Amino acid sequence: MQGKRFIGFVAGVAIFAATPAMAGQDLIKSVAEGCKQEIKTFCKDVTPGEGRMLACFYAHNDKLSNKCEYALYDASAQLERFVAALTYIANECRSDLKQFCSGVRKGEGRLLKCLIDNEKQLSDRCSTAMKDVNAKMK
Repeated sequence: MQGKRFIGFVAGVAIFAATPAMAGQDLIKSVAEGCKQEIKTFCKDVTPGEGRMLACFYAHNDKLSNKCEYALYDASAQLERFVAALTYIANECRSDLKQFCSGVRKGEGRLLKCLIDNEKQLSDRCSTAMKDVNAKMK
């Protein structure tokens, strides 16, 4: 597969999904390590954040090493898995989110934290989804 497709997917999912900070930091470290040479060579003057580094990778797509392309591919696969898990939880916990978390601001993992904080009160359906996702994410 081509790097351009990976970069586009990573950028799209990164903008769409507000991953909890630790998961996001792990992905950033993985891409930074895998694309270390590209960052030094092509993107050294780019201020990280708001998709600027991904835009730099995209601009130099034809020059990315296999190692960097793999790091981007791996990050996109992990993000896709994470988004699928969050979607499953959101669907299965819809009523629990309304009941226990209606006053919680969206983003940065706050709704997921609210569900975890109310774990003992969750519906069976939501509890099962939380357990399923927890087992799969380990």
